Amino acid sequence: MGFVELALIAIGLSMDAFAVSVCKGLGMSKLNWKHALVIALFFGAFQGIMPVIGWALGTQFEGYITSIDHWIAFVLLAFIGAKMLWDAFHEDDECVECAEGEQARLDVKELVMLAVATSIDALAVGITFAFLRVDIVWAALTIAVTTFVLSFIGVATGNQFGSRFRKPATIAGGIVLILIGLKILLEHLGFLG
Repeated sequence: MGFVELALIAIGLSMDAFAVSVCKGLGMSKLNWKHALVIALFFGAFQGIMPVIGWALGTQFEGYITSIDHWIAFVLLAFIGAKMLWDAFHEDDECVECAEGEQARLDVKELVMLAVATSIDALAVGITFAFLRVDIVWAALTIAVTTFVLSFIGVATGNQFGSRFRKPATIAGGIVLILIGLKILLEHLGFLG
């Protein structure tokens, strides 16, 4: 897997965290840079750890499913992408997090739950990485840094511009993951060089 594909996967995976970060920014009457940094660190760390866990699980079962690994990669990425598209088109216009209003402090338990919820997709992608023999350290760092940067931008964007970017970002992320899954499948079936 090349850097461009990995970067696109990282961006696609970070869209959920970006969307939640936008919501967190919406809840701030004035942008709190320290809070933006903490939110971005939580999301980046979890997005970086989850693929490693998935990769570890995938390597344990690699011998059993090597002959169908490209189908598994396609199904997982397509499912994750389709779920992101479904969520984008079937959510309320109001941000769940934004409904809570302004918060003077960050709730660590809430951040952990949000970070886990937005990084479950990265766990599944980590399993795919094991089948594709991706360098997991490089992949995890790329995903973590990308998510950190986009989450930080998301908080600032939410504070400045509101929720209008949330839905397009989720749609774009879903489409990217589906297309990468399709590319992996077509490569293994011999349709793409």
